[in-house]
Amino acid sequence: MTESGWPQNYFNYFTEVEEHFQRVRGTGLFLLSPLDWALIESWKNAGVPLEAVLRGIDAAFEKWRQRKSRTQQVNSLAFCAQAVLAEAERLANAGTEQPPAETAPAPFTAAELARYLEGNAARLESAGFAEPAATLRILAAEAAGYTQRLEELEQRLSALEAKLVATLTASQDEERLFQIRRELDRQLRPYRGRMSAPQLALLEKQYFERRLFEEAGLPRLSLFYLR
Repeated sequence: MTESGWPQNYFNYFTEVEEHFQRVRGTGLFLLSPLDWALIESWKNAGVPLEAVLRGIDAAFEKWRQRKSRTQQVNSLAFCAQAVLAEAERLANAGTEQPPAETAPAPFTAAELARYLEGNAARLESAGFAEPAATLRILAAEAAGYTQRLEELEQRLSALEAKLVATLTASQDEERLFQIRRELDRQLRPYRGRMSAPQLALLEKQYFERRLFEEAGLPRLSLFYLR
């Protein structure tokens, strides 16, 4: 763990899941879809341990390979949703939390944090979002003080991003909002039976927010995107 209590590889969550899925699927060039990225983000935000996600992917593919008939390739992380949550429950019941590693170095240097925050500030400012850009620049100037307080910095960035989500949502007309939700429904249809209503609701939220940022050409602010 870092001093903030987060695992050292926690900020590699997206990359670790992407690379593991590609490796287990056996096709390194396979690109994750917007739905897949939203699903990873929903797991991350729900506190699903990275270990549970990786084990769940393994378990889902092992079950798939045992089928007598495999007419279709696994083309989405949603195929692994049930197995991931089963592994998360198993880990929680087993109480497998790792002991803290007091000497673990910070995942990012002050220079890396400052560069990331300044870069996002510049993109927001060029898109007309001067106020959040100014906030990011203040955080960038204080980057050295956040290297061992990453959880606090992440909370500040999450609050700032939530304000941006509200602004972007308000700027969309009803027809575009409907189209985004219809796109999600179409992509999710084959996998709905693998997820509970709360899981689907969280996934819909993450997918919706991701699309808003993509269409507006704005960066995501979370440290999980510092890759």
